[in-house]
Amino acid sequence: MLRAYKTEIKPTGEQKRQLNKTFGVCRYLYNLFLATNKERYANGNRFMSANDFDKWVNNVHSVECPWIKEVSSKGRKKAIVSAETAYKRFFKKQAQFPTFKKKRVQNTSFYAPKNNAGDWTIERHRIKIPTIGWVRLKEFAYLPIGVKVTGGTVTQRADRYFVSVTVEREESMPERATGEGIGIDLGIKDFAICSDGRIFKNINKSSAIRRAEKRLKRTQRALSRKYEHRKKVKSATECGSNIAKNVLRVQKSQMRLANMRSAYRTHVVNMLVKTKPAYIAIERLNIKGMVRNRHLSKSISSQGFYDFKLTLANTCRKLGIELREVSPFYPSSKICSCCGNKKVNLSLSERVYVCESCGNEMDRDLNAAVNLMQAHEYMVLT
Repeated sequence: MLRAYKTEIKPTGEQKRQLNKTFGVCRYLYNLFLATNKERYANGNRFMSANDFDKWVNNVHSVECPWIKEVSSKGRKKAIVSAETAYKRFFKKQAQFPTFKKKRVQNTSFYAPKNNAGDWTIERHRIKIPTIGWVRLKEFAYLPIGVKVTGGTVTQRADRYFVSVTVEREESMPERATGEGIGIDLGIKDFAICSDGRIFKNINKSSAIRRAEKRLKRTQRALSRKYEHRKKVKSATECGSNIAKNVLRVQKSQMRLANMRSAYRTHVVNMLVKTKPAYIAIERLNIKGMVRNRHLSKSISSQGFYDFKLTLANTCRKLGIELREVSPFYPSSKICSCCGNKKVNLSLSERVYVCESCGNEMDRDLNAAVNLMQAHEYMVLT
């Protein structure tokens, strides 16, 4: 079984310069591949594959730009292959046209497979990255020792460096859980309402998140003022060092906010699977359609429903819990969980469900969670 582990590293100054150089070359080749094939397509020429483009870079383009060969060849090839995959997905109508990568967005990674015996050697306090050497881990004992590593990726985010390795481990299949099932209704007022009565609050309404958002807003305003000032007045710092510092502040604020939300979603998943229920039923949400509502788009996006679903699926797969996904057309909010009567005219403002047949009164979201637990038509994800 393949498993991935991710942790933060503490490279030296020279290693940071080498990593930044590698990120820059990978980003340059990714953008160059897209620009070249975009121009060839406009002129009616044949598509240049990743192998042909890599040969052209090594034999022709590297003569004009010798700094391309100063970094790992495997990392360069992986960046070109990723650009080819993104380009082909666009023509298969599986995604939009890939955008060019920007330096300040820090969305470029450096991948290296294990070609030599000493590559990706893991010890308690350090790891050996190909072409970089031994790099110290920020926190010890997070990566497994004595396992077979197939490859790894180094990423940068807010001036912090992370390494993710894929290892092969022998793990037995977990036994299926035998507890009671749980239905979960996701929402905006509360993040998750369970059929057993548990309610997980919306963390975006907490004071900690509001302070973090306020801090992010101030840093973004400061950065915007510097950009506007540079347009009007010719600044003495033409290199933009002060702007780069403010960009880093914005990135750190965004990273802190994202980590707080991700940690809360992981906490919710751990609390749900703690009792090892036989199954967990959730509803498949049309997030793309929901965010079209301009009044609720920010609140829906900040909840991270898709990330919650992936985390829940991975955890259920490890513990042997069946994860069920109910169709979005299933009227979980309109059906009475006691008698099964369907209330056709149910407005969004009615937060208490009152059954017209049996007179049952209960919270609208709790009623939906119970109906999801009792649903007979679903798709099994794990």
